[in-house]
Amino acid sequence: MSFIQQPPQLGNQYADDRMLRALLRRAVPRDILAVHEKTLAELGERVAHEWWPQQLDAWADEPELVHFDPYGNRIDHVRLTRFWQQAPAIAAGYGLVATGYDAGLGEHARTLQFARVYLFHASSEFYTCPLAMTDGAARCLIDSGNARLRERAVPRFLSRDPALFWTSGQWMTETSGGSDVGGTETTAKQDGQGRWRLSGRKWFTSAVVADAALTLARPDGNGAGADNLALFYVEPRKSDGRFRNIEVDRLKPKLGTKKLPTAEIRLSGTPAEIVGETKRGVRMITPMLNITRIWTAIGAIALFRRGIALARDYATRRVAFGMPLIDQPLHAETLASLQAELEAMFELTFHAVELLGRVETRRADADGEHLLRLLTPIVKLSASKVAVAGLSEICECFGGAGYIEDTGIPGLVRDAQVLPIWEGTTNVLSLDVVRVLGQIGGLAPWLSALRTLTARATRPELEPAVRLVRDTATRCGEWLAQYSKTMDELQGGARGLALTLGRTLALALLVRQAAHALATDGDPRPLAAVRRFARHGIDLLRQPGNGEARMLASDVFT
Repeated sequence: MSFIQQPPQLGNQYADDRMLRALLRRAVPRDILAVHEKTLAELGERVAHEWWPQQLDAWADEPELVHFDPYGNRIDHVRLTRFWQQAPAIAAGYGLVATGYDAGLGEHARTLQFARVYLFHASSEFYTCPLAMTDGAARCLIDSGNARLRERAVPRFLSRDPALFWTSGQWMTETSGGSDVGGTETTAKQDGQGRWRLSGRKWFTSAVVADAALTLARPDGNGAGADNLALFYVEPRKSDGRFRNIEVDRLKPKLGTKKLPTAEIRLSGTPAEIVGETKRGVRMITPMLNITRIWTAIGAIALFRRGIALARDYATRRVAFGMPLIDQPLHAETLASLQAELEAMFELTFHAVELLGRVETRRADADGEHLLRLLTPIVKLSASKVAVAGLSEICECFGGAGYIEDTGIPGLVRDAQVLPIWEGTTNVLSLDVVRVLGQIGGLAPWLSALRTLTARATRPELEPAVRLVRDTATRCGEWLAQYSKTMDELQGGARGLALTLGRTLALALLVRQAAHALATDGDPRPLAAVRRFARHGIDLLRQPGNGEARMLASDVFT
């Protein structure tokens, strides 16, 4: 009988995740963690042995848009995949949104929430997209001062009862642009009864099946520009399930996230409620964007972690040239380098999560608040870029099998590719970093965090990494002093600056974790991650060359 290669197997994704368990032991009080560990272990089991195998079996299934019923009535019904039909009950039951708002957990609510999300994401068919928008919408309405909408929608968004739970969409993107919402063409007019009606075209409405949505529109009589947009709340469907003056033109044929129904829609007098003022709606969505950017970073490290888990197990089962891949030095080097990058991005992302929890519960000082503002775009862009590169390498780890759809590997690679795009591209977020630095007065909160994280790392084996953190921090200060005098130079080097700030903080966080692991468990693996990540390099600062860049970008000689 011919040889048959055994596929990779997943273990319990909570029990097998050294990083997550170590983080929770360090960051969450023992009595609180003890209450939640059973749920985390159960979730870790189901993502590995129930939902992931189901999704591999149904890898080709996608949502389908049905425009008309058999009698010619326009219905625009979206037929969802099997898992998406189950997902609202799963999300509500595990409190994937609600846990983040559990007052009894205090500042630890966000850490425990995102621990669940991190476990769930890679087996969720990207159902985390509407969950992220629901979390963002809840935060936005809580902060809005609109008592009526807060009372109507927020209890639904935070419900643990599947019969009551709602998800929210986020309808911002139009054909005129994505991140540049100032070009929004959707208009808002009040009818004879004083109710707002929206008209326009929304180009990307992810999770068009959501129960509610927040969207931007320009009230009648307002001038051009982003400041003249208002934020509106929409409940898209009537009680019978039909859309309220909304037509779904098509579902997007995307590179990845294929199970997620992303649509192009037209609003034609769609009823809506204004959330705040008739202006300054873009400012109102800032808390929502900050939340969804952290969800995106969590999704990045979750997909990356899933790919490594599969690649590591496969390396124990695949024999080539007379020995398992895991015993071959070059393959072990490859997996180790991937693991080091994952550990750095894991620590960086969950540091932002911990900060979010402290800020939301008013446990953070001004430095902590400023650091969260700076760190949110940095975490999103850093984790997303690393995940895309890492999963591409992981695809190679499987050889030809990694290129075959029903192994699940191509889906991980494609799904990761959306992460640097959603909620702001890398360049847009890098410019956000520059903007925040101007608003908070420079690098002081970041430098303070580096000092705090490395202060107790006194072991000799950690000293080279601590020195690298300090030297790179000095370089960042010198770079800003040199290039912040002209906007062209500052913006031209913004990507390198943002990535360097992220990688430097990530190394400092790895140093802290390595010192903790050595002192409490005698575990040398985080130290190995420190050394390897440091060798990869953390300084990505670049000398801007705008005249040269414009010439090469246009490739025109005059």
